[in-house]
Amino acid sequence: MSALDESKRELEILQQLTSQASVAGLPVAKLLTAPGNEKMREFFFTPIDDPQKLAGKKIAVVAADGFEEIEMLGPVWYFRALGAQVEVVGPTDNPAPARFGLTTPEMAKDHIMAIQYLNPVGWVKVDRRADQVKADDYDAVFIPGGAWNPDNLRYDKNVVTYVQDFFKSGKLVAAICHAPVVLATANILKGKKLTGYWNIQTDLVNAGGQVVDEPVVVDGNLITSRHPIDVADFSLAVAEWLVNQEVLVEDTVPANR
Repeated sequence: MSALDESKRELEILQQLTSQASVAGLPVAKLLTAPGNEKMREFFFTPIDDPQKLAGKKIAVVAADGFEEIEMLGPVWYFRALGAQVEVVGPTDNPAPARFGLTTPEMAKDHIMAIQYLNPVGWVKVDRRADQVKADDYDAVFIPGGAWNPDNLRYDKNVVTYVQDFFKSGKLVAAICHAPVVLATANILKGKKLTGYWNIQTDLVNAGGQVVDEPVVVDGNLITSRHPIDVADFSLAVAEWLVNQEVLVEDTVPANR
């Protein structure tokens, strides 16, 4: 592959990792080229070995305004690159009361706002709403972080019920950065080993979790990570869990006679 072709391929990936901005720009490019983030850059720009690894899998991304851009679009890009179908599930439509005096762009009706470390950067279209989905619809659910997003989600009763139902079903529930506080609200963390962003770890302990400081933690059907820099480990762990689960199902199905 020529240097020009490689640059074009990397630009295409960067565009998939970037939400729809109101002004031109690719702030995620600065994140991937920042000193210390070499592992993240390698994860996104190394060609995918098996584009059918997650073929047939359907994954829900549950997110609201204020989600951390790379924590959603990074895993979404990876899972789709492996052949999975990924849908963005937004919170139940609940506009702010008129007395709040808020002015929002027209696209806010069917998009959610992305941030990069508290700086709004763009918008992502919602495929479905939390009151329109059920656990049987997907093989896995993951929740990105962002300081605002989890607070918006944990206030939505449909989101909380959905996470509870998904967890009880034995399917995969994954959360990164601030997102585990949604799992705390859903009351599913008692006795579970997990991690999360440093300033929510007390909340996770109070919810009954066993918090550790590791890039990614897998405990049964729960996967958690700490912050945006862990997005590669997080994405790889989710994909591996889904592949291993498929193998377990195949091993337990009796052969036709």
